[in-house]
Amino acid sequence: FLCLVAQFCCGFFVILILGNFWFLAVLYLLWLYLDWETPCTGGRRSQWVRNWTVWKYFREYFPIHLIKTSDLSPNHNYLLGFHPHGVLVAGAFGNFCTSSSFKNLFPGLTPYLHIMPIWFSCPFFREYIMSAGMVSASKESVSYVLDNKGGGHASVIVIGGAEESLNAHPGSLTLNILKRKGFIKMALKHGAHLVPVFSFGENELFKQVANPKGSWLRNVQEKLQKIMGFALPLFHARGVFQYSFGLIPYRQPIHTVVGSPIPVKQNLNPTTEEIEQLHALYLQKLRTLFEEHKRNYGIPEHKSLIFE
Repeated sequence: FLCLVAQFCCGFFVILILGNFWFLAVLYLLWLYLDWETPCTGGRRSQWVRNWTVWKYFREYFPIHLIKTSDLSPNHNYLLGFHPHGVLVAGAFGNFCTSSSFKNLFPGLTPYLHIMPIWFSCPFFREYIMSAGMVSASKESVSYVLDNKGGGHASVIVIGGAEESLNAHPGSLTLNILKRKGFIKMALKHGAHLVPVFSFGENELFKQVANPKGSWLRNVQEKLQKIMGFALPLFHARGVFQYSFGLIPYRQPIHTVVGSPIPVKQNLNPTTEEIEQLHALYLQKLRTLFEEHKRNYGIPEHKSLIFE
């Protein structure tokens, strides 16, 4: 969906350049130059955009639910680790980039969904995603959000990143997390409490072409991901008037469960050992969160998370 909107925005910008409105394109390029750092300094959210009626229908289509397991005090800043990436990241967008139940469940907290910086280089599209509350996933951007001295900020990071979308097959419980420790270091440096978040149903929205590790397709996808910065999963789902083939996601319920916070004491220069210890604790809490709730959302008893 993001790719389609981005392509439309880029196409519109090309039309401005080639048409009789080239001066508007020049003015926008000047604006882009002056506004380049905004995605790294908290973005520019718009409650009007976040309140669009279309997002209400978007959430109800699956439907998307946000489940609270513990209070999050607005006196602290938080780093929410979102799992899994899936193909669409529908749970993250629906719960943190629209006027969902987040505000009512966690009063006093403002969520910021961090996405790949490359999206903010797309003309016009960048304005749209910032208005929804998305900001860059760069270190500078995460630091800006978590550096709020009064608390009340919540950085939402999809820990598995684009690479994890290649594992987004129905029933898959594989998370790319063992080597991802930058978010742990960031939480320590800012004293941001860590909160594991698991979105049940995220991998059920699309069927992806078989791409086991070592296959030629997976090798090509991984090489392209390293070059472009984002993955290209080959997926399909349903159509508008039929259910056999199309690009519209299946109507599968998504339950995004927000776990209990892991208190983190600020440490400006954490050692490797300290990072490893907190990372291990985070994995333990994430697994516990999954095990406690999997029965409620149709996960067989013998199924468990796989960390890679």
